[in-house]
This record gives sequence, C-alpha cells and structure tokens, in this order.
Amino acid sequence: MITPAPWQRAAAGAGLLAADGTVAATIFAEMSALAQRTGAINLGQGFPDEDGPAEVLDAARRAISDGVNQYPPGRGMPVLLEAIAAHQQRFYGIPLDPQSELLVTAGATEAIAAVILAFVRAGDEVVTFEPFYDSYGATIALAGGKHVTVPLLAPDFQPDLDRLRDAVNDRTRVILVNTPHNPTGAVLPRATLELILELAERHDALIVTDEVYEHLTFEVPHVPIATLPGARDRTISISSAGKTFNTTGWKIGWVSASAVNITAILAVKQFLTYVNGAPFQPAIAVGLGLPDAFFTGIAATLAAKRDVLSAGLVAAGFTVSQPSGGYFVVADAAPLGFDDGAELCRRLPELGGVVAVPITAFVHEERRSGYSSLLRFAYCKKFELLERAATQLAGIGARSAGR
Repeated sequence: MITPAPWQRAAAGAGLLAADGTVAATIFAEMSALAQRTGAINLGQGFPDEDGPAEVLDAARRAISDGVNQYPPGRGMPVLLEAIAAHQQRFYGIPLDPQSELLVTAGATEAIAAVILAFVRAGDEVVTFEPFYDSYGATIALAGGKHVTVPLLAPDFQPDLDRLRDAVNDRTRVILVNTPHNPTGAVLPRATLELILELAERHDALIVTDEVYEHLTFEVPHVPIATLPGARDRTISISSAGKTFNTTGWKIGWVSASAVNITAILAVKQFLTYVNGAPFQPAIAVGLGLPDAFFTGIAATLAAKRDVLSAGLVAAGFTVSQPSGGYFVVADAAPLGFDDGAELCRRLPELGGVVAVPITAFVHEERRSGYSSLLRFAYCKKFELLERAATQLAGIGARSAGR
C-alpha cells in the first residue's frame, strides 16, 4: 500500500480527495463561481461588502506612503504587538508580555496551521466540534494527527457534554475550540468552556481557541477560555483583524500563549509565510485602540443584518436557527421539501437568485446525513443586498414545487 503524500492527507482531511485520487474544488470556490456565472447574490462566502473604519484604512495608506513596505520583525511589529496586548487586557483582563507571549500571523488560518504543526505528532488526537472550518481537518491530517469530532446539532448547535467527555482521552493532544462558531453561529456557554478546561487538565491536553468572531456576538458575551482560572498556561488563543475591521484580505492574525509555547509556534510559523502585511500591521494597531462604541456598534449592526436575512429565510419557508455570533445563519430546507442541501445550493440561483453553501461541506462524509438539509447563508453584507436577497427568496417554495 502506498503511503499518501502530505498533499493527499491535507485534501482528504478537508473532504476534497475523491476515491479516484482527484482533488475537488472547495465548496466556497464552487459556489462563488456559480454566483459569478449566474449573477446571483453571493451569500455563500463570508466576506463583507463594505470597507472597515476610515481610521484603519487611512493608517494603512499612511504606512505605505511612509515606506513601511519591507519585511516586518518576525514576531510582528512592536506597535501591533503592544496594541494586541492592550486589547486583551482592556476587554478580557488578560495580561500579556508583547515581546514573548504574542505572535503576528498571516491571518488566523496560518496561526491554526502553525499551532497544529508545532504540537501534533503522528497519531495524536485533535478534538474539534463538528461542523468545523475546513482548514482544521486539512491541517490535522497534514500533521499526521487523528481528527476526533463532537457533533453540534440543530437547532441550538450546542454539544452533548457526555459526548464531549467521551471524545477526550489520554491520546488527545489538542482540543480546538471555535467560539463564536463557524458555520453555525453558536456561542459556547461558560459551563461548557469550564468542562473543556477540566478535560484538558485531566488528560494533559492543550486548548487551542479560534476566536476570530470575538467582537461579533449578540445577546451573549464572548468569554475567552484563557480567562478561566488555571487556563492560561495550557491555552493558545488565536484571533484576527479581518472579521472585526472588515479587512479579510489583509490577513493579519495573532496568537497569544505562554512564552515557551510561542517559541515553539514561531519555530514553525517562520517557515510558512515568514512575515506578512507590513503596512497593515500598524493600521490594525490603530483599529484595536478604537473606542468601545466602535466594537459595540459593529455587533449591533451585524445583529440587525442577521435579523433581516433570517426574517427573509423564514418567510421563504426555511426553518432558521438563531445565531448568537459570527457572520452566518443556518437554515433548514427540509420544510421546503429539500433533503439535499448541496443540490439546493446548486439550484438556488435559479430558484431565488441567491447562493449559499451546504453545511455538509463542514462535516465528515460519514456524518453528513444528520446535516443534509442545512444551508449556511452569510449576512455580513449591505442591508440593501440582504433585503433584495430576502425578496428574491420569498417565492422559492412555489418555484421549487415543479422541480
């Protein structure tokens, strides 16, 4: 038997390797191409269609004009490291040494890859919730780890705590926690975070958190696991600027952890991108220092957008799960007579002039039956676009009746 090459492991881990050895395009690429080809409203991919705050954009322009266009320091520019440390202290009461406990990365995706490749050995288990962001599966497989999942089931997408207890054992190297969660919008309550910490301590596992939607929660607060008593030394926290400041293309992320863990992560990260985004780093430092009103305002605006799209989906006949954070709403197409979300996504431009992605794209193949009728829609768009999408979707039930 031929051992799979690393690229094959990565593709298989993300669910993109077919039985004949070919690699499929990601669902995001397929659906975005479908939107472009048909002229449909693209609510499949999670990027905003409005620029971020003028202060941040102006700071990037100034940095470019001032010649900040060469390699930044390997750990990140001091101005950004200090701003991240101040942000963590300001919002969460987490004290950090900016010189030893922080690392700037090319977005959260690189941070996740660097952390997994730094700590996961062949055969180690990595526990995540499922559905999961596709890069988790790819990177775990690339490292030679075993991906163990705990399902999040509609409508509330909270884990069964007994199943979580069963998933973590002495072979678990990392518990990877994404809250607020992509794609479901679930926010884990403090009791679940405390159980994760308890299990990590019992089995000597690292906790890795993906907190890119940290400022985009509705009705509930974001609680970093690193704030729990005893969690700091075994928690590696990851976030990024893209979602908070509508700068997803800048790819400025960061990792915070103990100095010894940051050193280990840097040993890998410096051979991935080395460094990135020199003029964007001081700009994000400006953003992190914006007044509280900015951060509360972006969450309130996004909650209103969630409500516009959710109302349109309900009117169209979907059953909608109410997200507590993030960019996305999950809608069940079963009431419309569709039990195959992927099929509906491919027909949705014709039926409703909108593109979404099926939740099965975020689930291992053997578990997809439990998610088959679910679709993810992005509401991080302009109000007028969401209102138009809601109007176009209104008659989908009648139009699909003749399929």
